[in-house]
Amino acid sequence: MTVQLDLNNPVFQRTWFALEKDEKLAVLKTLEKIIKLEWLEVYRDKGLRWEAIQSRTGPNGGRLYSLRTTKKMRAVAFRDGEILRLLDLYPDHDGAYE
Repeated sequence: MTVQLDLNNPVFQRTWFALEKDEKLAVLKTLEKIIKLEWLEVYRDKGLRWEAIQSRTGPNGGRLYSLRTTKKMRAVAFRDGEILRLLDLYPDHDGAYE
C-alpha cells in the first residue's frame, strides 16, 4: 500500500505557506513523490534520507523521523499506520533534530 499524507498540522502549514514560491513547489514535488511510494521504498530512498530522531519524541511518546524535502530543507514527521503525519519543516537541517 502506498503512503498517505497528513498535511493538516498548523505548524507545518504555516512554515510551508511562508516559503518562497520555488521552495513551496520543491516541497510539493517531494510530497507527490512520497504518495507514489510504498513504506519500504520511503525508508530506502536515498533522496529522502529517512532518519530517526533520537533527541525528540512525537505524540504519545512515539518516534519522530526526519526526511529531506528539498536540498535545503527537512521535514519532521511520524508514521501513524499507513499515514505519514508531517509536523514541521526546517530550512536548517540541524533544526529538525533539536
